[in-house]
Amino acid sequence: MTLAGQPTSTRVRRRIGLAVPALSSRFGQLVQSPELATLFPDYLVLQHTVIRASVPLMQDAADRLASFDPGDRLAADLRSYLVEHIREEAGHDEWLLEDLEVLGVGREQVLAATPSPHVAAAVGAQYYWIRHHHPVAVLGYIAVLEGHPPSLVDVQGWRERTGLPAGAFRTLEQHAGLDPSHNQDLDALLDTLALDEDHLRAICVNGLATVRSLAHALDGLLDPPQLRHDPRLAGEVRAAVPGEAQTSA
Repeated sequence: MTLAGQPTSTRVRRRIGLAVPALSSRFGQLVQSPELATLFPDYLVLQHTVIRASVPLMQDAADRLASFDPGDRLAADLRSYLVEHIREEAGHDEWLLEDLEVLGVGREQVLAATPSPHVAAAVGAQYYWIRHHHPVAVLGYIAVLEGHPPSLVDVQGWRERTGLPAGAFRTLEQHAGLDPSHNQDLDALLDTLALDEDHLRAICVNGLATVRSLAHALDGLLDPPQLRHDPRLAGEVRAAVPGEAQTSA
């Protein structure tokens, strides 16, 4: 579909892209850190807290869409996409648990870890959009999660730099191959859905908020070890240090 003379996918990507550098810079700090080998298991745990929610929230959206008027073309097309994407994403959280086991981090330890409040904010917001506004907003969330996958060359470089077992990078390598085609599928959907400006606004607002929350989550991962697992203390430290509040905003 074309809105305001541009393909909808182009408008969505450009709007969300305005905020992406903030997330990219945090991720760059992570992968360029001399402590990447130490940080990598925590990064996979963070990834797991996000990915384990993907299928349940998409199922929640599909269930709500099933209650819409049968003649609602947008609801029908969006639901078909989500049902297929649920099938594609099923089990990816299990991949991460297996990767972490290669690093000696047991699944019980991963599942018992307190998630970042910023991950909870990003994921929890999806249920609000789905249940209290319109499930179409979740496309902004999906656009962010799958929008900028690392390349296979990048992942292999991290493996070489850290010296960690190859099995710990399986999920990242799989997504390096899968996410580009998922992005193409999402763009094709955006360009064919019967969207109006209000739908587009919800998608983009959600995408921008998702970028912000995930950037904050990476901030927490990059905190010194004594702060990393106490987000309240980390937040107080940032507020007290000149420039830190602006950096994480």
